[in-house]
Amino acid sequence: MQLGQLDGISVLISSRLKIAVILIVILLSLILISIFLPLADGIVLGLVLAYIARPIYLKLHRYQRLGALMATLIIVMPVVFIIGSGIIEITRLVSWIFENQGVFINSLFDFVAAVDIPPQYNEPIRQFIWDTSTSVLPLLSGFGLLSYAKAILMFILNLAISVLVCYFLLADGYKIYKSLVAFMPVDNRPWVAEYIKHLDLILKGVFIGNAYAALFVSVTSLVVFYLFGFSHILALATLIFIASIVPLFAGYTVLIALAVVRYFQMGLESALIFFIVASIVIYLPPEFILRPYLASMHSRVHPLLIMLSFLGGAFVGGISGFFLAPIILACLISAYRVHMGTPVYGEIKKSDSSV
Repeated sequence: MQLGQLDGISVLISSRLKIAVILIVILLSLILISIFLPLADGIVLGLVLAYIARPIYLKLHRYQRLGALMATLIIVMPVVFIIGSGIIEITRLVSWIFENQGVFINSLFDFVAAVDIPPQYNEPIRQFIWDTSTSVLPLLSGFGLLSYAKAILMFILNLAISVLVCYFLLADGYKIYKSLVAFMPVDNRPWVAEYIKHLDLILKGVFIGNAYAALFVSVTSLVVFYLFGFSHILALATLIFIASIVPLFAGYTVLIALAVVRYFQMGLESALIFFIVASIVIYLPPEFILRPYLASMHSRVHPLLIMLSFLGGAFVGGISGFFLAPIILACLISAYRVHMGTPVYGEIKKSDSSV
């Protein structure tokens, strides 16, 4: 027993240089992760945008850098514009509410009065609005202008980083894939390649189909909202994009809410016209043309799991968590499928492995 212990200790002593190097590498990796952590939103969003832009890049993959640039401009820039401008618009609206709390509360009271709620419910609702506004709004506005400005600056920076990450993943994704496989021991390379194929297939199904449909819906919604005279149309288009990208949800949740508001403001006929026109113009093309065309990219993952990962990730990690949680789910499911020997439907080729 002692000899075994001495042998073990002697092995540790003889390998002390390797152990020190490993510990240093782990320490440096943790430091690097802590440095990149404030930019997590941009890095994760860049990965998602690369998946969205990849079908365009595959048409131009012979021109590697130019194809990556064109795909980024054609697909990514509209997404960044919709998400970025919409969230900035929402932030500006929230900031205006904080700065004009009295006007906001009075407008809520006017809206309740215009709805013509029965008298027995009118006073409790008005009291609830007053209690909530006088307790919540001052608390939220107490965070200060500096933190607000810092959040806006970081958001703009992360949007710029997401575009750069998307471009370089499209241009050099296959090289990253080959380097990752080559880094593994020779005996482990087959299952690593199999794992990456499963992961790639799931992420394509999760992001590409839903994102293209959501992008189409959000762009057409801009026109519809403008024609019907809605205010803050960029913010509304962003909400529709986010609602449409999550499985089991749809932008209908936003349209129904807007139709209800329009009913109280302009009557039943105006609300029905808006809802019918918006449904036909915004939702028929993606549901009957775009989604079936992209059905071959389906991830074969239950939509409830994907929905829970989207929502749970958003609550835990904000924008990066919203997209990172489905990626983590895909990593776990890919490991299970490799362990069970599930066949891969689709192979990674040089022209189809940019991410």
